[in-house]
Amino acid sequence: MLLSAALPVDAQTPAQWRDSLAVINRQIATRPYSSDLHLRKAAINLELQQWEYAAEEYGLILAREPKNPAALFYRAYANTHLRRYDLARRDYEDFIAVVPRNMEAMLGLAHVCIKLQRTSEAMDHLNRLVELYPDSAVVYASRASLERDLRSYDAALYDWTQACRLAPDNTDFAISRTDILLSLGRKDEARGELDALVRRGVPRGALREWYDRCR
Repeated sequence: MLLSAALPVDAQTPAQWRDSLAVINRQIATRPYSSDLHLRKAAINLELQQWEYAAEEYGLILAREPKNPAALFYRAYANTHLRRYDLARRDYEDFIAVVPRNMEAMLGLAHVCIKLQRTSEAMDHLNRLVELYPDSAVVYASRASLERDLRSYDAALYDWTQACRLAPDNTDFAISRTDILLSLGRKDEARGELDALVRRGVPRGALREWYDRCR
């Protein structure tokens, strides 16, 4: 099952999306219930950042099909944008019960747990993700971000190092690793990391904040 099938794939302007929405609304009004049509409608709502309408549309689908994975996943996504984190958490959990080990859903669940200040639960999800996806730079980076917030700098340094190893061209990861080195007082190592970024083509001026902290 590809969740992307529940989202539009063509790049369109907002006006074109609204035209597409009008067409689908007419189709829905003249046909029996079709989950495909309602998924397409909700997907366009997402494209137009109509989070409330999208959440309602996915709710309509789930009233008929409580385990529809696309509706669960994207309603969680819409509710996250609406800051309804408890509702998003529930949908992500229900989705994972249907589609276990889905990385995007597990990351989404960890994110909403952080928003709900359930940091221990979020860390449990991120630890599980590292076990399941040890070759994912994004997973290590996500755990490192939480560890930094918790001031677990040694753990964050390990995870940022892993993220940089897996995605060596990612400048943001490298800067985040440098930030942790500075938090640990390892200024010489941090300066070396910054110099390496400059050699890779990152403008020195863009790194001024971190160079200033190396003094």
